[in-house]
Amino acid sequence: MEPGLIVVGLVAVVAIIIIIKTAVVVPQQSAYIVENLGKYSRTLTPGFNILFPFLERVAYKHTLKEQTIDVEEQICITSDNVQVGVDGVLYLQVMDAQKASYGIADYLFAIAQLAQTTLRSEIGKIELDKTFEERSHINVRVVDELDQASNPWGVKVLRYEIKNINPPGDVVSAMEKQMRAEREKRATVLQSEGERDAKINEAEGEKQRVIKESEAAQQQQINEAHGEAAAILAVAGATAEGLKKVAEALNAEGGDKAMQLRVAEDYLERFGNLAKEGNTLIVPANLSDMSSMIGAATRVLAGMRTSESTSDR
Repeated sequence: MEPGLIVVGLVAVVAIIIIIKTAVVVPQQSAYIVENLGKYSRTLTPGFNILFPFLERVAYKHTLKEQTIDVEEQICITSDNVQVGVDGVLYLQVMDAQKASYGIADYLFAIAQLAQTTLRSEIGKIELDKTFEERSHINVRVVDELDQASNPWGVKVLRYEIKNINPPGDVVSAMEKQMRAEREKRATVLQSEGERDAKINEAEGEKQRVIKESEAAQQQQINEAHGEAAAILAVAGATAEGLKKVAEALNAEGGDKAMQLRVAEDYLERFGNLAKEGNTLIVPANLSDMSSMIGAATRVLAGMRTSESTSDR
């Protein structure tokens, strides 16, 4: 083999090695930090990039995707001195690769530790009964504290979620008894309220029934009064009509004689009935003077005619 070919081969191998060492392909949603002789040079964006041989190197590689950190369970003490085990999950994203590389040695570990200390602080401000109710508030407070602390590191804390809150066994048993008592209390209250409402409804129904009955009785009395008034008016009208007919008959030819005969018959009938009712009978002194009675009736009729003729004038 000629020496020239050997040299060419060595040069080719060296060139390939240099290309491999200097050519860098950055994946999507990633950022590489390049150092020039140990000093920050630039940040490589996704795509094909070339480094200066033997001078530059990729010092840090960061993913720009949202990352998830599992925060281990820790013991927290509530404001009423109850120990509870709390764990959670943290969501974050690298926003500045340079700060994430040089701002802190391990931002994942630092944020996880800070999440635990912040969570202990927030749990210590509330009572055990409210830890379950205040979950959302605790999550927001932890995110606010972590976001402020991680801003110089180029990391954005997006969310924090509490996964489990585990009180001691005796506390759980006491809480179950309390919940059972509360349910029984609510059931008793609801039952008493139902019975009260039922009695109120019955009383209201009885009240309405009495009112309706009184209104019906009142309407019945009004109707009966109207009926009696109508009957009286009818009788009065019939009587007036009869008297009118009698007056017309008396004014007709022969009416006075008919009136005399009618008076005599009525007198005799009344007197006969009076005699039938008892053993003792008082006889009028002028019983035989029937003509005088008829004459008195005739004079009354004549007086009525005179008054009618005077009123007509």
